[in-house]
Amino acid sequence: MALRHIVTEGDDILRKNCRPVTEVTDRIRMTLEDMLETMRTEMGVGIAAPQVGIMRRMFVAEPEPGRVYFMINPEIYETEGEQDGYEGCLSVPGMIGAVVRPQKIKMRAMDLDGVVQEYEFEDFDARVMCHENDHLNGILYTDKARDIRPADSLEDEEEEGDEA
Repeated sequence: MALRHIVTEGDDILRKNCRPVTEVTDRIRMTLEDMLETMRTEMGVGIAAPQVGIMRRMFVAEPEPGRVYFMINPEIYETEGEQDGYEGCLSVPGMIGAVVRPQKIKMRAMDLDGVVQEYEFEDFDARVMCHENDHLNGILYTDKARDIRPADSLEDEEEEGDEA
């Protein structure tokens, strides 16, 4: 496995629609494993192919340690409810913003074996999947966010609240 370079905001590749994966090959599997290693090294919970310069519809998500999803040609086909919370992004380092996302989603995607799987996610897991799926359509969380600010400013506010 190898660490990949993470593309950051301002690079045109992050604003393009990705092409579907036509066949799950060893190269696709290796790329997804590299993405997982890169994401973990950068302390992320998800990373999409365009974030490492690859214009294919695939991402990796690990909403909690050890629970990894490899999503190839994902499609969100049902959403329910709303949740509002702060997000960050490996392609927008050091910043966070509040984004409204669905509370629950249903989606399908191919796995590493090329088999289509059905998934249901809610709460934080749904947030992660929606965030990564947006990358495949050239959308960054900053396009939907309000109150965009340095990530450490939220920690400062929480510490001030603890002192009260």
